[in-house]
Amino acid sequence: MTRIIMSGCNGAMGTMISSIVAQDTEAEIVAGIDIADDGTKNYPVFSSIKDCDVDADALIDFSTPKILDDLLAYCEEKQLPAVLCTTGYDEEQLAKIEKSADKFAVLKSANMSLGVNTLLRLLQEAAKVFAPEGFDIEIVEKHHNQKVDAPSGTALALADSINEVMGGQYEYVYDRSQKREKRGKKELGISAVRGGTIVGDHDVIFAGTDEVITFSHTAYSKAVFAKGAVAAAKFLKGKTVGRFEMADVIANK
Repeated sequence: MTRIIMSGCNGAMGTMISSIVAQDTEAEIVAGIDIADDGTKNYPVFSSIKDCDVDADALIDFSTPKILDDLLAYCEEKQLPAVLCTTGYDEEQLAKIEKSADKFAVLKSANMSLGVNTLLRLLQEAAKVFAPEGFDIEIVEKHHNQKVDAPSGTALALADSINEVMGGQYEYVYDRSQKREKRGKKELGISAVRGGTIVGDHDVIFAGTDEVITFSHTAYSKAVFAKGAVAAAKFLKGKTVGRFEMADVIANK
């Protein structure tokens, strides 16, 4: 049994994970962290991670970058593995996460789905073929109108995956409205669309002369992310230190 603390338990993802874990005989949510207890959870809810006194095997965070410092401090003190699914971290926060992996086990992913994490690998192979041939690369992501960060963490992860295999030669361009010039050869455009109840839609476009290849991933339910987060928590149970990815979870299956 993997005992889980759910940070952001009253949010859409926290609620979804709570529902999934309730049907899972190998996992249990033993405590939640959120601004207030809305009375719908069958486990204790604390307004601050600092107040949580419940023993657990892993923490899942789907909340806000604002509480990262408190989460990292708590996990270090308790030697509690952390699955960090929140997006919108700045560079300083990302550096703190990497440093924390020397003190306790950390798995951070902007997207927890099996499909997206497989796509990350496929894009690297595609980039090695198309980029040297002069194909332009663009990413278009679409999400619901309540999402506050743009571009999405997944879009940036897709871009980073490509840029990594290409030696970091691409410059990310998020807005061309202020430019009156042709597209640069080493630009990697990232565009964000916000509207309705779109769960998550990502297109990676390789546009060459007379042909276009598009890789697409569409999430129809938040359940794909919730299931991945729970699988990650189970994977981290018992691990002491180290920086892990969803690829490690997939390889362990």
